Amino acid sequence: MSTKYKIRDQHGLNFITCTISGWADLFTRAEFRNIVLDSWRYCSQHKGLQIWGYVIMPNHLHMIANAAPPFRLEDTIRDFKAHTARKFLEVLQDFSKQESRREWLLPLFQDSARKRRSKQTFQLWEPSNHPIELYTEPVVIQKLQYLHDNPVRANFVKRPQDWIYSSASNYATGHGIYDVHLLWTDFEADGGWFFGNTDFPLMG
Repeated sequence: MSTKYKIRDQHGLNFITCTISGWADLFTRAEFRNIVLDSWRYCSQHKGLQIWGYVIMPNHLHMIANAAPPFRLEDTIRDFKAHTARKFLEVLQDFSKQESRREWLLPLFQDSARKRRSKQTFQLWEPSNHPIELYTEPVVIQKLQYLHDNPVRANFVKRPQDWIYSSASNYATGHGIYDVHLLWTDFEADGGWFFGNTDFPLMG
């Protein structure tokens, strides 16, 4: 794999993108979104995961994250994707639950595994996380605004903080469905950001 797709600084901030195979809209169901949130909570408690901003869109998610030593971010993300893939598959293969998309989602994920010659029968996540290293405060601001603006650009909401599966509400109101580490503590409605925490782990 090319080094540009590897996480080089495991403890500095990285902008991470995780995409569902075939860009399938798996996260239109709350059950799948909540699997992600539960896994993040576990990884935060047991695998050093620190998330400073995130958004969950219908077929992908973005996060600004790092791992607290001695954990490695790439290991934590690998475990997160492996666990959530298993949980997604359990739901899709549970025929006691109604899932109108099962008939095409399972073959899609099976085909993705076959095309990539995966050892797994199903490939639910795209393999790459497309990490982007964050070295400076302006770049961190740009990436945080970018991920928060995703639902606005998709015409799902008018304001970033109205998309509940995002850290925009954490920054706007101090509350959200997932507790992130706040990079800043003050937010203006027009999108202005003010530094409230300068101890976040930029790349060395």
